[in-house]
Amino acid sequence: MPKIKTCSGAAKRFSLTKTGKVKRGKAYASHILTSKSTKRKRNLRHSTLISSVEQRNVRRLIPYA
Repeated sequence: MPKIKTCSGAAKRFSLTKTGKVKRGKAYASHILTSKSTKRKRNLRHSTLISSVEQRNVRRLIPYA
């Protein structure tokens, strides 16, 4: 049985927690920051978990994470 290839794009964007949930960074934090409030920018710094519906798809992309 051959090894499964990891999707390198997904490996850069997602990581797993100790309990096996998938963690992701938030979008809209990279540019045009002058029009966004300080509170909004501060909240975009924190990572969050992906929805349970998407968990299975992302786990397939990062099999060895």
